[in-house]
Amino acid sequence: MKTSRLLLVPLLLAAVAALAAGCGGGGSQSVPADSVAVVGSTPISKSDFNGLIAVALARYKAQGQAAPKPGTAPYTQLQDQAVTYLVQEQELQQEAQKMGVSVSQKDIDNRVAQIKQQYYGGSEKKLEAALKKDDITVSDLEKYNIAPQLLSEKLYAKVTSNANVSKADAQQYYNSNKATYRTPPTREVRHILVNNKNLADQLETKLKNDPSSFPALAKQYSKDTTSAQQGGKLCVAHGGTSGACAQTVPPFDKAAFSLKTNEISQPVKSVYGWHIIQALTPVTPAKTQPFSQVEAQIQAQLAQTKKGQAWSAWLAKLKKDFNGKVSYQSGYKPATTTTSTGPAPATTTG
Repeated sequence: MKTSRLLLVPLLLAAVAALAAGCGGGGSQSVPADSVAVVGSTPISKSDFNGLIAVALARYKAQGQAAPKPGTAPYTQLQDQAVTYLVQEQELQQEAQKMGVSVSQKDIDNRVAQIKQQYYGGSEKKLEAALKKDDITVSDLEKYNIAPQLLSEKLYAKVTSNANVSKADAQQYYNSNKATYRTPPTREVRHILVNNKNLADQLETKLKNDPSSFPALAKQYSKDTTSAQQGGKLCVAHGGTSGACAQTVPPFDKAAFSLKTNEISQPVKSVYGWHIIQALTPVTPAKTQPFSQVEAQIQAQLAQTKKGQAWSAWLAKLKKDFNGKVSYQSGYKPATTTTSTGPAPATTTG
């Protein structure tokens, strides 16, 4: 991925999803001739609409794609997305004002500086060159990407600020989901995988006579090229996975966990072919991670869920509150004025 791809204004559909709020409709306000819509009493200018369309079309060009032409279905879809995006942004701005949430130019400058430092070594020239290559300006970046994203992030933080999880909540979740934190039995083995039993029988005989030849024979004969490079070694888990230890197909699993340490199996048939397996270590018994080890993980997981629920509920209320308060200029009303709610705001440079 080129660095210039990391900060560019997203296609409008992605932008709408990032805001993740259904826009209202059904308003009876008159819409000024120079506007595409009115949200409450605030008009959205055709100038802003045209600027957003221009940015979207520039993205097509930058990606080497043919831009949709006016009058075509793709262009109409793009227009609908642009209007929806601007209406949603205005809804968020109005609600943010009520909640005392705002984005200052300093906030925007700081985010630009962060992008510049992270992707361009702090070089203004490199940033501007990347934007020029994609036919957008710093002003476009700030207006159509950074400012809305920061507003969405701040609103998310405000709305979800009370989504806390206590130790008792985490403990209750742990007690109800202990199986999730159970580590299955594991052991180190090595194997050789071949296509036919005749070769497997020959290799078994060689290994029984000289077990130390296993690594060399694995490298020479095994179809499992990944483990073959390690002399056939792999870590297996019984009935699940555990870190680097993988669950294997039933015949392999049964044999691997039935062998005594250092014992070599007879040829074992699976859907992949014929295996000869040697157990290298004793079986590490299954165990359950104690609550103390996973407490922070559980709290973070539950907090994220609560935040998602709070955010979704707030967005649903926002949509309801603006129902009947959005009017559209003739020819600009989107085919649908509802978008599905989404997750928390994504990062600007994601």
